[in-house]
Amino acid sequence: MKLTFLGAAETVTGSKYLLEGAGLRILIDCGLFQGTKNLRLRNWNPLQIDVGKLDAVILTHAHLDHSGYLPMLVRTGYRRPVYCTRGTRDLCQIMLRDSAKLQEEEAGYANRHGLSKHHPALPLYTLEDAENALELLEARDFDVPKQLNDHACFRLLPAGHILGAASVVLCVEGKVIAFSGDLGRPDDPIMRAPMPLARADYLVVESTYGDRLHERTDPATELAEVFESTFRRGGVVVIPCFAVGRAQSILHYIVQLKASGRMANVPVFLDSPMATSVTQLYRHHVGEHRLSSTEANAISNAAQMVRTVEESKAILSLNGPRVIIAGSGMATGGRVVHHLKAFAPDFRNTIALVGYQAAGTRGAALAAGAPTIKIHGDYVRVRASVVSLSSLSAHADYAETLSWLRSIPQPPQRTFVTHGEPAAADAMRRHIEETYHWPCEVPIYLETVELSGSVGTVGVDPCAAITNAASPPGVPPPTAASTRSAE
Repeated sequence: MKLTFLGAAETVTGSKYLLEGAGLRILIDCGLFQGTKNLRLRNWNPLQIDVGKLDAVILTHAHLDHSGYLPMLVRTGYRRPVYCTRGTRDLCQIMLRDSAKLQEEEAGYANRHGLSKHHPALPLYTLEDAENALELLEARDFDVPKQLNDHACFRLLPAGHILGAASVVLCVEGKVIAFSGDLGRPDDPIMRAPMPLARADYLVVESTYGDRLHERTDPATELAEVFESTFRRGGVVVIPCFAVGRAQSILHYIVQLKASGRMANVPVFLDSPMATSVTQLYRHHVGEHRLSSTEANAISNAAQMVRTVEESKAILSLNGPRVIIAGSGMATGGRVVHHLKAFAPDFRNTIALVGYQAAGTRGAALAAGAPTIKIHGDYVRVRASVVSLSSLSAHADYAETLSWLRSIPQPPQRTFVTHGEPAAADAMRRHIEETYHWPCEVPIYLETVELSGSVGTVGVDPCAAITNAASPPGVPPPTAASTRSAE
């Protein structure tokens, strides 16, 4: 049995893992590389596997760094099932189409304005490619086994993070291999806490915040302070925001702040057709998240939903304080770029960063205090205040990840730390080794490792091996304070 790290190794993006065993070749996640140019260029390189020999793809969730390469995979010949939860399927219907349209629009813009050295500039994939990929999605309920052959089975366990997000637990050749996916936070205002594991012979765990603890501050209070100080100056708050998860959290807090009188009744705009569509989905998945039907309806009415380009441009001509929530979350593209171009030069305004900012993105430059940012070939002065609100993160920090790991009663034979920048991944490795004394390693890009298996064991039901995948009740998780000694 072999595991190859085709992405999310030495970086926090491009999640792809190839598992080979029991006569199968399974790709867990199929994400785009995002961030620095050298990473983005990997999306154009041929995938280092024979796509025609893949038997299945299993998605942990719908974020593009986990699902966004699917249209390319299909374009190069993949025609087998893509397994995911119902929430992930519904989100992919929105996100993959939006990704394809955005790439077609950006290629067209570059061609019209001569902004590319390629003649003509081409999109990575088209809307037709995305539609072909969507036809392969096969939705699965949480915690229901799916047998792939006599020696392989998998389950999807709730991971928190965003709607539909899952950890993938497989039994292949008698061994349990678990992929954490992106882990949510136990006290997230919208998503439920991630379900812990009962067994993992081999474990692949994310490390986005492997070197950090989130501030234990109240996000509503932080937002209220940003709004109050900006509106007092007569300014505009621009929030580069991920369309899935983060936008809905912001809207949820805005509903609470306005209801309690802690926020002035200024206009709020959700300038993202994708985020608008995603927000409606929460009403159809009540029970998977913490929101009641009333609360899910409230976030759908918390902002003026901006769909057309003309409506987006009209926001720029308004006067007075307002809040503009727009994609993308790292300011790498989308409508927020136009709002940054308009509002970053004015000291009265505030740019509020509410999520992880990968190296090489405009968001990372803003977070680092860059005096200028490059937009559409020009350098734009940044005079607006820039604030980073880490308490709004949808990713578990290292203490929360350690708490999730504690439920595994026996140490995995090997633990692989992925989906983090090098410093964060190595810090997470050290926290796991020092806290639990597990064999732990940080794989490198395109590395292949051998995993021991036991094909053909008489009487072994692969689905039975992961039937009780959830943690037994009553296992007390460690607190953040109890894990600080691992720093």
